[in-house]
Amino acid sequence: MTVTRRTAIGIGVGAAATALVGTELGREWWFDREPASPPQLRDSQGKLVWRNWSGSASSYPAVRAAPGSEDELADLLRKTAAPIRPVGAGHSFTSLVPTDGTLVSLDQMSGILNHDASGNIATVWAGTRLGDLGPALAAIGQEMLSLPDINKQSLGGALGTATHGTGEQYQALHGSIRSFRLATAGGDILECSARQNPEVFSAARVGLGAFGVITQVTLQNASLHRVRKRTFLQSTEKTAAEWVSLCAAHRKVEFFALPFTGHSAVITTDPTDAEVIPRGPDLDTESLMSLKRLRDLFGWIPPLRRRLAQSALTGVPEELAIDESWKLLSNERPVRFNEMEFHLPRETQMAAMLEVLAAIEADHRDAFFPLELRSIAKDDAWLSPFYDRDSGSIAVHAYYKDDYARLFAQVEPILRRHGGRPHWGKLHSLKARDLEALYPRWRDAMNVRQSLDPQGRFLNPYLRELFIHA
Repeated sequence: MTVTRRTAIGIGVGAAATALVGTELGREWWFDREPASPPQLRDSQGKLVWRNWSGSASSYPAVRAAPGSEDELADLLRKTAAPIRPVGAGHSFTSLVPTDGTLVSLDQMSGILNHDASGNIATVWAGTRLGDLGPALAAIGQEMLSLPDINKQSLGGALGTATHGTGEQYQALHGSIRSFRLATAGGDILECSARQNPEVFSAARVGLGAFGVITQVTLQNASLHRVRKRTFLQSTEKTAAEWVSLCAAHRKVEFFALPFTGHSAVITTDPTDAEVIPRGPDLDTESLMSLKRLRDLFGWIPPLRRRLAQSALTGVPEELAIDESWKLLSNERPVRFNEMEFHLPRETQMAAMLEVLAAIEADHRDAFFPLELRSIAKDDAWLSPFYDRDSGSIAVHAYYKDDYARLFAQVEPILRRHGGRPHWGKLHSLKARDLEALYPRWRDAMNVRQSLDPQGRFLNPYLRELFIHA
């Protein structure tokens, strides 16, 4: 059997723990995937529940609709009950989607409409899931310029929340948009680009589903090619010191800092013409849950927990895969969690990460999920967290059965103090006045939104807190 980074973490940590306390402890760590207290399937009026992936948000919409065309969607938007909320895969942790009005899915508006092979351009229905778009683009010799860590999202949902990958020269997904079509609250279909309705293009490219429903997107893609993905472990101290040079040396790089271990998993991705080396079985889940087991057994003795983890992680060989990038950039994440992520000025990212890590290790012994660090290029979408600023992201995760509130409440002030802007799909406490101070074109974007939806039909209570001053 080939011993990889992932199998070594799982075997090493699990064996170290079991050797000390026996095999019967910590059995519950295997694949706990359902929320501890899910909402009732139906409410008192018989309406069926909707909930997001992590279980942090839910509602009982009065109307559920899945139009199959722009005409059907436009007619629906003119007549249906508000608040109207578009939904993709439900991978946002915030309450962007919940509504007691109308829930609109674009699952029936999916696939590639047309493409230009000479310019690597493709027009895609916004309901297309990223996991389906990868092979569909590959079939026409194209690939997206960047992909996020998870590819279950719909294209529209990912673009609307400024979902991103990594690479200091690569923008978030919405940076690849050449144009889009927007269905408004009044049932109009607007063509939006830098030349047509340019203010709507700037304001609604990252629109949180609050300006209307994006139906089609024309993307600037790249030619399909292979990449070399290398994953290796090293000390977090070394990774922090080398971060700037790592970002400059590789097309894409990210790392996962593992609390209470002193180690990080570094992932670099670069173009190559070498022969394919398929990625192995996705065992990150076993590795992650072994770290949970270590937490469960030795969280009350941090020095021992650290010593066992370092023993398991030291000397683990690097892992290498070569394939088309859409096959390697995204990962399976079956273990549910809740997440907070902020995007900081690139020059403050490492100092903030070290401060966050120190706070976790000092006050949150129940934490075991890694911090995820990435680099993103600036863009000009008015509500993009990367607006006019090259950024570094820091994501903090909590197991879905754990109480994340205290952890996130301590971490958020650190990230804000270092100049962070929150990810639109991740948990945070900011309201309209906080956000207006962070976005130079905030007021311009709000004016566009008001002109498109004067009655606020796309605003649920959560979005009203984000967009309207109390």
